[in-house]
This record gives sequence, C-alpha cells and structure tokens, in this order.
Amino acid sequence: QESFFGHMKDHVDHRNCNSLHEVRHEIDRYIRYYNNHRYQWGLKKMTPVQYRNHLLCAS
Repeated sequence: QESFFGHMKDHVDHRNCNSLHEVRHEIDRYIRYYNNHRYQWGLKKMTPVQYRNHLLCAS
C-alpha cells in the first residue's frame, strides 16, 4: 500500500485540478492505469489484473 500511494503521489497531478471532482477523476484514472497497464516486477512482470487472472486460471 505504501508503494502504491508513493507512486500515486508522483503521478497524479492534483495541482492542476480545480475541484474535488477533478481530483477524484485523476485518482480513478491512475488506479485504472495502475491495475491494467503498469507492469510490476513483484508480479512476474504482469499487471495486477493479469496476475490475478493468471492465478485464477492456475487453480
């Protein structure tokens, strides 16, 4: 969790947001990116969604 929030703080540009709605939108966008497109070394170079699907197929 700490790693996720650290990366999120680096990538979400909250300074350009003018409302809470825009901040939420940017956070949601980053979560979708993190789960679906960001490959991770600890997950055998897969995204979290790919790794979950890999585990589900293996069982």
